[in-house]
Amino acid sequence: MTLSTHSSLRVRASKRRLPRATAGLVLLILPGIMLIVSAILKFAGIHGVVQQMAAAGFSGPKLIFLASLEIACAALFLWPRTRSLGLLLVSAYLGGAICTHIQVDQYVHALPPSLLLALAWVGTWLQHPQTLWISTPK
Repeated sequence: MTLSTHSSLRVRASKRRLPRATAGLVLLILPGIMLIVSAILKFAGIHGVVQQMAAAGFSGPKLIFLASLEIACAALFLWPRTRSLGLLLVSAYLGGAICTHIQVDQYVHALPPSLLLALAWVGTWLQHPQTLWISTPK
């Protein structure tokens, strides 16, 4: 094979990955933005958000701490170099949110964090297929 054959194969392979990578990027950005917006609402003290969090047992300094954690998780998740750590932290954070909603009998409110968690994992898998190493052939 010549050098031009190798480069043309690489170009074709990268064109095939482009839709997958683009979809992955969109699905990565959505949960990250939603987490940041949620944290901003907590920091701003929006009455509905503060009231709902207080009903779950999070008020005052606990609410500020949660908002800070949310921003940190989202930032680590959105930055490509720390995405794997961010995915782990986002998974833990959203898993805790799901558990909290279920604990206070708000089953319907557990759906948004579940959806965000699914989007984060699917987006990461589309962007970085090696993330789920158990699904890649050897």
